[in-house]
Amino acid sequence: MTLKEEFATRNFSIYGQWLGILSMILCFALGIANIFTIYILVLIISIVCLVFSFIILFIEVPLLLRICPTSSTFDATIRRISTNYMRAAAYAVMAVVQWMSLIQHASSLIAAAVFLSLTSICYLIAAVKKQGFVGSKTLGGAGVAQMIV
Repeated sequence: MTLKEEFATRNFSIYGQWLGILSMILCFALGIANIFTIYILVLIISIVCLVFSFIILFIEVPLLLRICPTSSTFDATIRRISTNYMRAAAYAVMAVVQWMSLIQHASSLIAAAVFLSLTSICYLIAAVKKQGFVGSKTLGGAGVAQMIV
C-alpha cells in the first residue's frame, strides 16, 4: 500500500501517526533551539520537549523497539501505548506540558504544542469513530517488523 493509498483510507490513526512524526521533528528542533534561553521554565520545558521527541520516535516507529537496545521496562511502557485512546492520552499529556511553556514566556515551543494537540485530536477521532489502529507500512507498521525477525 502506497502512502497515497494509506491517506485515502480516511483512517484518522494514520493521520495521527504522520502528525506524530511531524511532532517528533518539531519537538527535536524546537527543544534544541529553546535550550539557549534565559527563562528557566522555558529551558526546562525545552529539555522535556527534546525527551518527548525520542519517546514519540519509539511510539510511532515500532520497528525501532526491535532494533534498538532498550530496557524491558521501557519496551513494556511503550507497548502499552498501542490503542488510539492511549495514544490520544499520551499526546494530550505531552501537549499540556508544552502549553505550560506559555506560563513564563511565549516561545516557539507553541508550535510543538499545537502539533501535539492536533495529533492527540486525530487519535481521539479515530478512537471515537472506532477505527482500529492501522500503522503506516512506511513507518514500520504491519508486515515490515516481521520481515526482520
